[in-house]
Amino acid sequence: MGLLTTKSIEWRRSGTLVPYRDALAKQEARNAAIRAGEASELVWLLEHPPVYTAGTSAPASELIDPRFDVVETGRGGRYTYHGPGQRVGYVLLDLGRRGRDVRRFVHALESWVIATLADFGVEAWAVPERIGIWTRDRDGSEAKIGAIGVRVRRWVTMHGFAVNLDPDLSHFSGIVPCGIAEYGVTSLARLGLAVGAEEWDGALQARLDEFLGALEASEGA
Repeated sequence: MGLLTTKSIEWRRSGTLVPYRDALAKQEARNAAIRAGEASELVWLLEHPPVYTAGTSAPASELIDPRFDVVETGRGGRYTYHGPGQRVGYVLLDLGRRGRDVRRFVHALESWVIATLADFGVEAWAVPERIGIWTRDRDGSEAKIGAIGVRVRRWVTMHGFAVNLDPDLSHFSGIVPCGIAEYGVTSLARLGLAVGAEEWDGALQARLDEFLGALEASEGA
């Protein structure tokens, strides 16, 4: 199991904004290299300039105000916003060596984000019929604090998750986030928590082994 430890995974942090199209091209190249056995697996944490991205099931009616660049992606889901103050995690893993269980991978991603939010005192959860990570907003209503969207190509994953640290929440109004109009969007900052990218990334990394363990548990299932 030595090849399946954290030592075989590159942990990359970008401190400057990375254009979404550039990040997508780099993901696609890395995905192919992992499949070919020419590169290690990768977890890449970064932020983008403001952009709306469309998943494979995004209807045009949910793009309300295309004030930013709109990029079609191969991930699942509908429209999502990315921008400064939102920490994005791209997770490129070889599920061919990690149980070949896509549902388990998605659930493990959700649990990783939820456990990390708990480290900052935020209770969050996943809802089976709604995509994303949810919590209670300042007024007690249920609101989305994180997004999940993945693509799997020949058992190697792409895309991953995004968590709202302190983005401009008004930017979400240009779309119906993930196709869910009846709930709002919140952030750690809106909940009164000042969490920077470095602090968030460190908390995620501290739980990386736990995330990988959840994937490898499927091999014996």
